[in-house]
Amino acid sequence: MAKQMSNLKKANNSSRTFFYWVVGLVVICIVGLVLLSKLSGKNSTDFDFDYKNQPYLGSSSAPVKIVEFGDYKCPVCKNFTENVYPATIKSLVDSGKVKFYFMNYPFINTDSKRAALFSEAVYGELGNDAFWKFHDLLYKKQPEDEKYERIDLYTDSFLQDTLKEIVSDKDVQKVEKALAEKRYKDALAKDKSYVDKLKVNSTPTFFINGKQFTGKTYEDLMNMINDATKGK
Repeated sequence: MAKQMSNLKKANNSSRTFFYWVVGLVVICIVGLVLLSKLSGKNSTDFDFDYKNQPYLGSSSAPVKIVEFGDYKCPVCKNFTENVYPATIKSLVDSGKVKFYFMNYPFINTDSKRAALFSEAVYGELGNDAFWKFHDLLYKKQPEDEKYERIDLYTDSFLQDTLKEIVSDKDVQKVEKALAEKRYKDALAKDKSYVDKLKVNSTPTFFINGKQFTGKTYEDLMNMINDATKGK
């Protein structure tokens, strides 16, 4: 009987030791993950965009990166481009703190994809400055009409005529040739792959340093951006 009690006591001690060992290991793993997260400067929810060959505004060395997913047929995107961005984010871009990217999410109708592909060709053939001039002009020409989203407006001729307002005929021909050769299908597909991975389902949708903005208002957006720029 005494021997059985002794064996039972040893078993309990072994079980207790194993339990504490497991708990200790779990704690060490958790602490390690927290430290790794702090050292990397990222949360597990941050998305690692490949920003290469994407149109942007701001200094190439700006520490805070903002991505807008937009559709050229989207009235809310038009409002953001014409009213919100100039009044709020532009000053942070000009200060060198923020680098602002635009990526295409063409989902409203066939017009959306046509305009997105055209803009990719403008960027690829004519460069960053020409892209942003075309980008702004395209939103400026978007009608303020409730039925507009269902109307085919961004035809090939409309897009070409719009581009002619800011570049030479020779430059327009370069873009037309690139489109005919389907040179920028992969560039648009890259944007759309992000949409699928991130489950983006509306425009405009924003990411700040890889983290999705989930607030309700533009004030919420600016609060998130300002938090990201603190100490930068």
